[in-house]
Parts: sequence; C-alpha cells; structure tokens
Amino acid sequence: MQPAKTKLATALTAGAGLYVAQYMYRKSRRAQKGELDEPSVVERPAARSLFGIPTSAFGLLYYGLQLAALPVRDAKAVRRGVLAASSLALAQSLYLMYSLLFVTRMPCPYCWTAHALNVALFALALDANR
Repeated sequence: MQPAKTKLATALTAGAGLYVAQYMYRKSRRAQKGELDEPSVVERPAARSLFGIPTSAFGLLYYGLQLAALPVRDAKAVRRGVLAASSLALAQSLYLMYSLLFVTRMPCPYCWTAHALNVALFALALDANR
C-alpha cells in the first residue's frame, strides 16, 4: 500500500501538470487561429511531434489519468501501468528538452515546468513500484 504522502505528492504534481498542459493547449489553439502576438514554441514542429497532435493535449490526458489512477493505485497492475505511462512521458520530455535547448532555442518556462513535473512523476511511480 502506498503511503498517503506519496499519493498526495502525486496528486499535487499531476494537478500542477494539468494546469500547465491546459495553459499550453489554449496557447496552441490561439496559435492555430493566428492570435499570438509573439513567436512561441507551440508553433514549432516539436510541439506536435506525435501524429500532429499538440503535445499539450497528451499532457492533459496523461495528468488526468495520473489523477484518475490515484484511488486504485494500490493495485500492482495500476502501479505498473502508471510507471509505463510515466516512462513514456519522461522520454517525450527528454526529446522536448533537447529540442528546447538545441533546436528551437526558445525560452518556455511552462515547458520546463512540465518537464520537471514529468521527472517528479516518474520518480514517484518508480518509488511506488519498488
């Protein structure tokens, strides 16, 4: 059984991720409509690297599922599923961090916040599976 503090940490981290993802998703929608006044990472190809879907849409799904899984997180299969999803999110974050640093070279505090949250959620999922 997972300690309450681990579940609370997961809830807070995923909740923050949900906020960041919805902010970036709204920004990507505004970019599609040509409503942005400044250049943004949401206009770059890396922001739609999977099937042309905004990365932030995957974030909404991922963080939402993290929160939805909390009540049943004591089940071994759920913990392993969360770890698998967290591994994929971490891999995507590593790719996007590389892109931010060496390809787009654009500042994006929301992006870096999401990547840090993904690292934290991976660490929490890894700990839960020990």
